[in-house]
Amino acid sequence: MTFTEEQVAFRDSVQKVVAKHVAPIAAEIDATDRFPEEIVKIFGEMGLMQLWVPEQYGGPNGNLTMMCIAREEISKVSPACASIAGLNTMFIMPLLHFGSEEQRKRFLPIIAEGGIVTAIAISEPQAGSDVSALNTRARKDGDSYVINGRKQWCSYGVAADYIVLMARTSDSPGSDGISAFILEPKKMPGISFGRHERKMGFRGAPNTPIFLDNVRVPAENLVGEEGKGFKASMRALDLNRPTIGAQCVGLAQGAFEASLAYAKERKQFKKSISEFQGVQFILADMAMQIEAARALVYECARAGDAGDWKRLNLLASMAKCFSSDMAMKVTTDAVQVFGGYGYTMDYPVERMMRDAKLTQIFEGTNQIQRLVIARELLR
Repeated sequence: MTFTEEQVAFRDSVQKVVAKHVAPIAAEIDATDRFPEEIVKIFGEMGLMQLWVPEQYGGPNGNLTMMCIAREEISKVSPACASIAGLNTMFIMPLLHFGSEEQRKRFLPIIAEGGIVTAIAISEPQAGSDVSALNTRARKDGDSYVINGRKQWCSYGVAADYIVLMARTSDSPGSDGISAFILEPKKMPGISFGRHERKMGFRGAPNTPIFLDNVRVPAENLVGEEGKGFKASMRALDLNRPTIGAQCVGLAQGAFEASLAYAKERKQFKKSISEFQGVQFILADMAMQIEAARALVYECARAGDAGDWKRLNLLASMAKCFSSDMAMKVTTDAVQVFGGYGYTMDYPVERMMRDAKLTQIFEGTNQIQRLVIARELLR
């Protein structure tokens, strides 16, 4: 990809931090499922935790392309750590596009300091792809709302200072009647968390259910208009999905580089396996698929940075879907190149394959992405 001098310098700085701080702990994070809190501080000092915050609120005024660059580079070593770099996206975007100026002045300068962890709570046990089926209720009571319900799969929620939560404020059908609220879990009584989900991959990125028992939230914490929260969450997802695509590209690139190096070193029948045409074809396919996904991801990023929301909506689903399918294929092929060794935990490719699987599921399953793409094409 062709980047500006500023973007190249940014990419190089991320690479150095990854080599120094992320690579040494990537395997340990996977083995222990430990949330690496020290990475939050390091990324905050780099400006990655607050990348989306505009200058007027004390942030670095980053854009979608820069976030994709950061997530790609970090994911070559650890997609779980790459998620930390972009985890505040889903909190910042609803405020920027739908929140009040008072909310932006209240929360964004705090996030701009770089040490804040945020989360978004949308899914419920019975409402995953079908967001409109959520049952968590928010009842207006004077100058506040009282929220009851349960959320599922809340990434980083247990560590979050702030959570954007979707709750139903009316019985209007479908997505109508869903509102967005800012919760402060460390200060608001009635919020509790369930057990950490034991996941196949993306270990070190905590996912927990959230239980809400008469949680009182000030009315000033309502984001946008009552009943319009679904739109806010969809805009945030559209802006976040290209960064998931970038994670997939980075993950696949890391697996490819490991496979290429191993193929040159591993000898069978008195020559390196890279000399066998069967292995060469696998490597060639891996490289082609990665480059195609990378081009799609950064084309999507350009559309987002230009404010072309109609094109972004289509390309975001394409980038996320294509790149995650690609990452699953490339990491599986990487295990094949390593042979029996690839199936052991002595090499990173089995971890990469496990990490890749989740990318086909979260931020909207790839089946849902195909529905979105088809509807946009037929509209």
